[in-house]
Amino acid sequence: MKTLTDYADKYRNMVFERSDGILVVRLHTDGGPMKWGADPGSIHEQLGSAFYDIGRDPDNRVVILTGTGNAFCENRNDAEYSESYNADYWYRITREGKDMLMNLLDIDVPVISAINGPATIHSELPVLADVVLAADTVVFRDTHMGIGVVPGDGCHAVWNLLLGRSRGHYYLMTSETLSVDKALQFGVVHEVMAADKLMERALAIAARLAAKPLQTLRYSRMLFTQPIKESLLRELGFGLALEGLSVGALSASPLKKD
Repeated sequence: MKTLTDYADKYRNMVFERSDGILVVRLHTDGGPMKWGADPGSIHEQLGSAFYDIGRDPDNRVVILTGTGNAFCENRNDAEYSESYNADYWYRITREGKDMLMNLLDIDVPVISAINGPATIHSELPVLADVVLAADTVVFRDTHMGIGVVPGDGCHAVWNLLLGRSRGHYYLMTSETLSVDKALQFGVVHEVMAADKLMERALAIAARLAAKPLQTLRYSRMLFTQPIKESLLRELGFGLALEGLSVGALSASPLKKD
C-alpha cells in the first residue's frame, strides 16, 4: 500500500492535492502547460509509475486528472527526445506505454478528467476516464501519422473503442483535429463548459461520488474498466510492436518522435 507522502514529491511533472479523499493530479512542465517527452524520467515514464502509486493508495476515493494553464498537452519538449532508436530504447518505450494505460485502468476508484485545453499529444489518456469534462477550448488530435509513425501505442485501441473502428480509422489516418463539439456529439466528452468553470464542476461531481461507500466506488470502477482492459490486452502489444517497426525505419537521426 502507498500513502500520499510516498509520491507527493516524486514526479517533477505532476502536482498532487487531496482533500476529503479527492485526489487532484495536475500535469505541468516547469509550472506551465504539459510538454510531452520520451527520455528516461520524462512524463512518458512518470505516468505509469504515478498511476501505480495512486491506485495503491487506499485513501484515494476519487481521482481528477487535469492539466495546467490553457492546454492539457499540445507541445513536445524537444530536449526530452535525445535518444536514438535501438532495441533497448523501444523495449523501454513499450514497457512504459503499457504501464501508462494499464496502470491508469488499475486505479480502482472513479477517475474524472478535467481537460483544460487542447489535448493533441496522447489524447487517449484523458478520454479513458469515467467522467470526461472539457473546456470549450479543447480539441483532440493524434499526431502519429502526421509524423510518419504507426499510431500504435494505445491511441489506436482507445480511439477505435470510443469512436468505432470506421470513424476511429479516419481520425487516426488523417490526423484529423476533433473539435470538442464533435467529441461531445460522439460521446467521447460528457460535458463542455467555460475553462473557468471546469474544476468547479469536476470537484462537485467528485464530491458527490466520494460520499458513496468506498467499496461501491471500487467495484463499480472495476466493473467498468474490465472490458477496456481486455481490449487493450488484445491490441496494445501488437500496436506498439508495429509502431516500433515504423520508428525504426525513420531512425537514421536522433529520435524526435513519440
